[in-house]
Amino acid sequence: MANTSLDGRRIAVLATDGFEQSELTEPKRLLEEAGAKVDVIAPGGAAQIKAWDKKDWGISVNVDVALDKADAGSYDALVLPGGVINPDNLRTDDTVLAFVKAVASSGKPVAAICHGPWTLINAGLVDGKKVTSWPSLKQDLSNAGGRWEDSEVVTDGNLITSRKPDDIPAFAKAVIASLAG
Repeated sequence: MANTSLDGRRIAVLATDGFEQSELTEPKRLLEEAGAKVDVIAPGGAAQIKAWDKKDWGISVNVDVALDKADAGSYDALVLPGGVINPDNLRTDDTVLAFVKAVASSGKPVAAICHGPWTLINAGLVDGKKVTSWPSLKQDLSNAGGRWEDSEVVTDGNLITSRKPDDIPAFAKAVIASLAG
């Protein structure tokens, strides 16, 4: 059986207000259960960010590291939760894009679920890659040069993408597998 222990691994979850609650909390829980230290990173100086839970505002989650203090080199992987509001704001923030590009260019896993791949488009990471997402992003990803497919998880190089909250177990498993080898 493959080693699934992430002891000593450090994972960044980059989000802001409006992230889909389950797409941050569940992968974070599963990655921590596998032994990883998971830091929630957010732009701005907020101590907490607020979730979107299906059709209304959800819980608040503590921010562990402000983005302007985060060092991309100190993380083994990056997770980008979806929601509509969260990635729509993140993808226009140059500091966010620089962080995402720094993790990706080091060859480390960059994992995005649901609407999270919007940020990957603006970071210039989908051209020529197989990807998936929430169905409404199919055209955006295709226009950016991605090859979209309807699968619960798609891994292409160091890029891991998933479609929706129902795919979280497969999404987390793919992130764990990318680091546990």
